[in-house]
Amino acid sequence: MDKFRMLFQHLQSSSESVMNGICLLLAAVTVKIYSSLDFNCPCLERYNALYGLGLLLTPPLALFLCGLLVNRQSVLMVEEWRRPAGHRRKDLGIIRYMCSSVLQRALAAPLVWILLALLDGKCFVCAFSNSVDPEKFLDFANMTPRQVQLFLAKVPCKEDELVKNSPARKAVSRYLRCLSQAIGWSITLLVIVVAFLARCLRPCFDQTVFLQRRYWSNYMDLEQKLFDETCCEHARDFAHRCVLHFFESMQSELRALGLRRDPAGGIPESQESSERPELPEDPDSGSRKAHLRAISSREQVDQLLSTWYSSKPPLDLAASPRRWGPGLNHRAPIAAPGTKLCHQLDV
Repeated sequence: MDKFRMLFQHLQSSSESVMNGICLLLAAVTVKIYSSLDFNCPCLERYNALYGLGLLLTPPLALFLCGLLVNRQSVLMVEEWRRPAGHRRKDLGIIRYMCSSVLQRALAAPLVWILLALLDGKCFVCAFSNSVDPEKFLDFANMTPRQVQLFLAKVPCKEDELVKNSPARKAVSRYLRCLSQAIGWSITLLVIVVAFLARCLRPCFDQTVFLQRRYWSNYMDLEQKLFDETCCEHARDFAHRCVLHFFESMQSELRALGLRRDPAGGIPESQESSERPELPEDPDSGSRKAHLRAISSREQVDQLLSTWYSSKPPLDLAASPRRWGPGLNHRAPIAAPGTKLCHQLDV
């Protein structure tokens, strides 16, 4: 159990490992789906190419979109591209690095599907059976052009009465299957060569720029996670303060009207409470919600979130506290009660 917990914490802290694991999972699911797929070509002139190419290209497109959806950096990349510059400049190199990383992971599962389909050959035979040149085969010499087209459309269906036990069907099917496998192995070799060259040639380029872009792409991912966590904590504390304020105001109104009494039927609770000594506030709860003392309305929270989106703080730790103030960070210096929200706040 401890090893599983350590593995889960490692995957949770490393977004790159999580994305690689998700890509491998999608690739494994792709293999399982394709192996359990019941392929049935319609064997009709107008629909063979549509069905074969659709089964060859549509699932990879869906898997590619799924790869983009499960990757957090795809959303961060678009947000970084569209966000206002504000007090933090944009770096197109980081966006290109994130785009390359997202595309590499999203293309893994679609590429596996296409290679499996090409190496299997059924989709290729169904899609291009009508495109075969009849002059390459001697068995079509005694057929009319219409009979040839009808025969070629029935090639993927070996149980059809028109092509059953026909040497011409076997020859056309073998030709298309060999061509499909040749294309599949060529793509596989090309991918391996490109990956090998990318791995071997990477040390030849400037590693400093690569490390910087990788660092800042990871920084953006972690910054978004911490911002979401801080917003949840801030919203929870703000809701807690609003609820307490509501019940305190209701108690004050009831005491002013003298409607609250002791359950035993004695003196009003307001008189009893005046005789009781007030309990000191919990210092831990006061310090935990000290970052809310400068925020008292929804407009201030909206202004705070708008400031974060429109002008993120510069990546300068020395200038941040003096320029931006406490913001949502409850670990920052405590603002005095009654102070107004400054125009620019940090998160």
